[in-house]
Amino acid sequence: MSDRPYVLLSVAASVDGYIDDNTDQRLLLSNDEDFDRVDEVRAGVDAILVGANTIRRDNPRLLVRSDDRRKARLDAGLTESPIKVTISASGNLDASSKFFSTGDVDKIVYVPAAAFSKTDASVGQVSTVVDAGDAVSIDNILKDLAERGVRRLMVEGGGTIHTQFLSAGLADEIQLVVAPFFIGDSTAPRFVGDANFPQNPAHRMELAEVKQIGDVVLLRYLPKEATHA
Repeated sequence: MSDRPYVLLSVAASVDGYIDDNTDQRLLLSNDEDFDRVDEVRAGVDAILVGANTIRRDNPRLLVRSDDRRKARLDAGLTESPIKVTISASGNLDASSKFFSTGDVDKIVYVPAAAFSKTDASVGQVSTVVDAGDAVSIDNILKDLAERGVRRLMVEGGGTIHTQFLSAGLADEIQLVVAPFFIGDSTAPRFVGDANFPQNPAHRMELAEVKQIGDVVLLRYLPKEATHA
């Protein structure tokens, strides 16, 4: 087992780089064909990670939707859907959210030591709460997941989480779907925030695939800083 999983970042964004708008309704950036592609990718990983803000904002289930793919996982001796993973600085999580209340799969929550007791009291009955020390480290989280048998990790956001993985050079692959419209609101959530990225004009990423999927396009990038195979 490697010291960390293969990390695949999955994101859909508008042409101007936003992953949501500022309304109360979840913005659907992709289409049914691409949602099915994402479902296929989910079925092929060991764990899916999202940030706590994504849980609060979007209330995702993070489950494999296709009956055939769930059956194939069960036939292979796996759970119907991958392990769910989240990171929370505050521990402000609701056990009734779909992340915790749906799917007969393990749920893992990484929090700093200061938030451990609060988080364990609120969601400890429905998840494994891990004390990640004084400051949560993405590198340490990946090492812990590897020890739990996670070989492939799919990261589905949000922007803060994507920024942390990319700026730390801990992304092996980016699957970016571009939606054919603009958001035009600088206060809306973006794919990434400000950071010192190893992927920059001097260190360009490798474009491994371009694929049209209806009215969206999939761009699959391999960050050259990633050395994990």
